[in-house]
Amino acid sequence: MEIRFLNANDASRYWKIRLEALECEPEAFGASAEEHRASTVDDAAARLSSDPANNFVVGSFLGERLVGTAGFFRNKGLKERHKGHIWGVYVTRAARGKRAGRDMLRMLLERAISIEGIEQIMLSVATTQDAAASLYRSLGFESFGCERRALKLGDRYVDEENMVLYLKPLAST
Repeated sequence: MEIRFLNANDASRYWKIRLEALECEPEAFGASAEEHRASTVDDAAARLSSDPANNFVVGSFLGERLVGTAGFFRNKGLKERHKGHIWGVYVTRAARGKRAGRDMLRMLLERAISIEGIEQIMLSVATTQDAAASLYRSLGFESFGCERRALKLGDRYVDEENMVLYLKPLAST
């Protein structure tokens, strides 16, 4: 399995796997498949190439097939630039259990940690996604709360656990 950062040349594969993720795991993502279908491969290329120092996507490949993704973005505001966020973590069913998720996140974290001024990395995980939450905890993330009814799918709600990885020790108050 090859793990690497995606670029605009990967846009078509990225667009397809993102649609698969949104269709197969609708509870796991804030975006919807319907919204994604309204976007284009050019939109995906722009996302993959805009500000790669602070916004990037890691991909996992089996041969030529993209089988996993994990994204990162840094907050832009002056008072929030010390925070980064992980988003869009997905591994295809066929590639699960083969360390793709862990390896992608390790590569993502290594790069994110090297960004000047990043002090904490945050993410949200649906409370129905036990394997994902367990993976995040094993990488040092800790819970800081639960947003009840974070997502609404039809008449059903999904809660999200908010997690953070502190890169600098918290100062005592």
